[in-house]
Amino acid sequence: MPCTVIVGAQWGDEGKGKIVDTLAERADVVARYQGGNNAGHTLVLGEETYKLRLVPSGVLWPGTLCVLGNGCVIDPEVLMEELDGLEERGVDLSGVRISGNAHLIMPWHRIIDADSELMLGRLQIGTTRRGIGPAYADKASRVGIRVQDLLDEKILRQKIQTALSVKNVLLRKIYHQRPLDKDVLTEATLRYAERIRPFIADTSLLVNQALDAGQVVLCEGAQATLLDLDHGTYPFVTSSNPIAAGACVGLGFGPTRVDAVLGVAKAYVTRVGAGGFPSEADEADSTRIREHGGEYGTVTGRERRCGWLDVVALRYAARLNGLTQLALTKLDVLSIFESIPVCTAYRLPDGSVTEDFPWHQSDFHHAQPVYERLEGWSTDISAVRDAGQLPRAARDYLAFIEERVGVEVAIVGIGQRRDQIITLRDVLEAA
Repeated sequence: MPCTVIVGAQWGDEGKGKIVDTLAERADVVARYQGGNNAGHTLVLGEETYKLRLVPSGVLWPGTLCVLGNGCVIDPEVLMEELDGLEERGVDLSGVRISGNAHLIMPWHRIIDADSELMLGRLQIGTTRRGIGPAYADKASRVGIRVQDLLDEKILRQKIQTALSVKNVLLRKIYHQRPLDKDVLTEATLRYAERIRPFIADTSLLVNQALDAGQVVLCEGAQATLLDLDHGTYPFVTSSNPIAAGACVGLGFGPTRVDAVLGVAKAYVTRVGAGGFPSEADEADSTRIREHGGEYGTVTGRERRCGWLDVVALRYAARLNGLTQLALTKLDVLSIFESIPVCTAYRLPDGSVTEDFPWHQSDFHHAQPVYERLEGWSTDISAVRDAGQLPRAARDYLAFIEERVGVEVAIVGIGQRRDQIITLRDVLEAA
């Protein structure tokens, strides 16, 4: 498939980075279409572990064009640290390209993000406080600073001065913070500009040229479907559109260019931060999953809430994204359970039972899970490389998901390493 969108099918942290890294060996372009450094990908290559926050996962494959699209918001300090860190470890950065139309996360965005969250008290959303939301807000308000502004010192100075004339008033009067120094901030941003300037390009043109040439393009989303600004569990969502349709807007190509959509889901479910979570496990099982699965945030280190696979939500993700295949990760984690509950329906506050994802937030937030219990396999599967060698109960689990979701499982993850993958069907096979 020349153009494949890879999207998280739950609340994020599904292991998209590993899936992208696996497929990137055969890709010409890996392009990230939204989000910022509030998302992270952990990649394990032999004895080496890489924790990426902004740069697409394909960067570890030499010769791959790695794009940060216009739909991303970029903290220049974080990006510079990441680029320097990768370079120090011998990673070739010659293929990295950054859209000039992407927006910058500035210091005032981080301050406003953190303080706004604190002001919400018990109604906190659970933001990572990285400045993502305020940066997207400024983008929508048409007062944002873009990556291309780093190329013109005069424009950059003017935009920072204009922004601070308003932001410093907010910082002082609303958030009770010290105002930011215009000259100090400008000089720091100019230093970042020197490092980032060689990577800035017309990435929409590059991606379309690759598609025109029949090259394999992987579009990588951050966060996931249930955190989508429009279709997720609002207001406990991110500030952009992680669903597959966001790839077209965030990279600058038409929807007719998309050939396939691969949804990535864990064999169970996790969620970071506040918000509804119908299939959340009890404390004992949640702790067992968290410890066995290493469920701690790549960027924040926060404990992830853990629960059982939610087929209702997964069908919803399949519908929103038009999923053509699934990659199911961390199947090995469930090996510690003798039986495995799967949420197949919700019981709503009025007593009715539905297999469809509720459109009204009150129904979702008060939904109770209806479980079907499947047999566990209680044996280590981390060394298995062929689906036929999986225990019968594990194969039945995969078949159950395919039947209930209506999407075939193409890839199964059974460990963190690059080689701990079972391929059932070729995702990149031409139609």
